Amino acid sequence: MAGAWCLESPPALAIFERASAVLGYDLLEVCQNGPAERLNTTAVSQPAILVTSLAMLELLRTREDSPFVAGATEALTAGLSLGEYTALVHAGGLDLESAVKVVDVRGRAMQACAEASPGGMVAILGLDREQVIGVCDEARGEDVLAVANVLCPGNIVVSGSRAACERVPAVATAAGAMKCVALEVAGAFHTPLMEPAREKLAAVLDEVDLRVPRIPVISNVDAQPHTDPSEIRALLARQVCGVVEWQASMEHLLSTGVGRLWEVGPGRVLRGLLKRIDRKRPCLGVIDG
Repeated sequence: MAGAWCLESPPALAIFERASAVLGYDLLEVCQNGPAERLNTTAVSQPAILVTSLAMLELLRTREDSPFVAGATEALTAGLSLGEYTALVHAGGLDLESAVKVVDVRGRAMQACAEASPGGMVAILGLDREQVIGVCDEARGEDVLAVANVLCPGNIVVSGSRAACERVPAVATAAGAMKCVALEVAGAFHTPLMEPAREKLAAVLDEVDLRVPRIPVISNVDAQPHTDPSEIRALLARQVCGVVEWQASMEHLLSTGVGRLWEVGPGRVLRGLLKRIDRKRPCLGVIDG
């Protein structure tokens, strides 16, 4: 996750050092050397993703074409699910230490829910939202199954009990889906099975200083920009059990007329989703441009 780019950037390394002090373990060591079984747990992967993204923001500041050069104006920020915390830190709504504390609780609580109620997530390609809702209705049975992430046209993720997820491919294929992909996740995220995690997250969010961000942060829950700390707290808690409205979030962002977009992370997943929403809108990455 944190490759050579991190070792070569003192500001990025400083982000990991500050986060490790909060967590009580060397997060960079786990990101770089594993073991994979530990890094892949939700309890560790959530802080790892948050901190890696924040470290990449520091790397972005060193680029001559970055959005932080003199005269540039930042308009909005957004993050997919866990990424919303990176967006909040960048916007000044949370400091790094508070965000790490909250995400650590979030990851541990969601891991506990996943262990208590085994579940999974399945990406369905080629169906619209109403069709996917129909798939859920048919495949659910007596279990939990619901739309979890609406990522872009034709790419919707459902989440729920393990037995229900196992029934999804056959039902979705019969409904005309091009492909179904079981995601490598620990549990049924963004469903009512995460309710105990929502309660723990709400409690820790009440403990931290959540300030008015300097730029609006788009919420995954309603795909609208927010600056009111009380609204942001409530929406972050709701997000754990609710649908991630990423497609609608990006459509709102694009509707504001923003110019250049940046994906802050070690991959290009969000740029791939954006191309399915608006193929003509440019989006750059921190490392590969």
